[in-house]
Amino acid sequence: MLLQYLLLPVVFIILVKVARRATRVKSVPYGTISHMSLVPHGEASVSGAAPHSFGTIEEAVVSRASVPDTSTDDRQAAEMDSPSPVDSQTERQAHVAYDAEALVGYYQKMVEIRLFEDATTKAFRQGKIGGYLHVYSGQEATGTAFLGAMKPEKGDVAIAAYRIHAHALLLGAHPNNVMAELYGKGTGIVKGKGGSMHLFHAEGGMLGGYGIVGGHIPLAPGYAYGLRYQGKDGVVQSYLGDGSIHNGAFHEAANLAGLWGKSGMCPTLFILENNQYGMGTSVERATAMTELGRKFESYGIEWERVDGMDVQATLAVAEQVQERVRETGKPYAIEAFGYRIVPHGAADFLEQYRSKEEVAKWREKDPIPLLHGQLIEMGIAEDRLEAIRAEAKAKADEAVKFAEESPDPDLSELLTDVYADDTYVEPAG
Repeated sequence: MLLQYLLLPVVFIILVKVARRATRVKSVPYGTISHMSLVPHGEASVSGAAPHSFGTIEEAVVSRASVPDTSTDDRQAAEMDSPSPVDSQTERQAHVAYDAEALVGYYQKMVEIRLFEDATTKAFRQGKIGGYLHVYSGQEATGTAFLGAMKPEKGDVAIAAYRIHAHALLLGAHPNNVMAELYGKGTGIVKGKGGSMHLFHAEGGMLGGYGIVGGHIPLAPGYAYGLRYQGKDGVVQSYLGDGSIHNGAFHEAANLAGLWGKSGMCPTLFILENNQYGMGTSVERATAMTELGRKFESYGIEWERVDGMDVQATLAVAEQVQERVRETGKPYAIEAFGYRIVPHGAADFLEQYRSKEEVAKWREKDPIPLLHGQLIEMGIAEDRLEAIRAEAKAKADEAVKFAEESPDPDLSELLTDVYADDTYVEPAG
């Protein structure tokens, strides 16, 4: 009995140290990317870049599923030595030349997202943000490129799952209001009712984030069909994760999209953000067909894969396919292959489902240091990029301050915006 009492303080000290370590959020360094040779970008110079090669769906893709499942350690070691699909893809691709100033703008957006997400993670682990929290770190290039291709003046909109802070920010929501929403405050983007997983910014074209895995996917083809039915020219971007593609809602939605697309009545751009893990389950442990884009084929939907961690490679695809969908009215799918360099959720800091070595390897492909290095090669001054980082950090700090000082929602707001007003919708035709 005495031994138990003596051990209690020791256990308490250990738990406190673990908790404190969990609240420490470190940004990925934005210095040189000379160590990032795994993602080649030097073959095509800015002045003489070769045309971007998209690859075809017939090309072989190396899957981690091909690694013999002997022991966990042996399998992980073999995985680290085996070329991943994104390695194979980037070796086949050459960068398109982009104006350095335009790329600085994309860099700024990506850094603002990263530092905002770092701030949310710290606040969550300090107990200031309730519910749950999924951040976008490592995937910034995909959202930045494709959402940047949207044309709100033509009625383009986006519908996403629950890893959607970046989507709201990229479509014009103010960081203060997004952060306040995560804090559950009345000044939040949806008045504190949505939290991390249910952000809306309709005026910017963001028609919501949704927490039920796969449940949001049918909304996109339906909205897209409605646009064409009303004679409008908009495109719906539908963001989904690799974990949702096995859901029945995906297959029903893809089937309808392909069917309606035959008559040019479903301008949906599916953007499958394959970060290789559905929560803690790797793709090869979840599906026999690990080349996830092929799942669209059975519904008559064309698709292609892009390196979702390289903003230049993603930009080369984004605007082209956005306009293709607009012109044809037919759905199209992108498998943006990447990696989340953070845990699935902010509470998932133990990450027992993947090795530290695997995460470390993929951190070398971090899209922000990659673009940082490309900009330095283009002649952009280091001081300028550091100033962008400092400004982004100040914005994130201001958002936290605003959220912490904002009032809770008034009780009178409990039922507002829950039910639609009685409105008459004029039938088309």
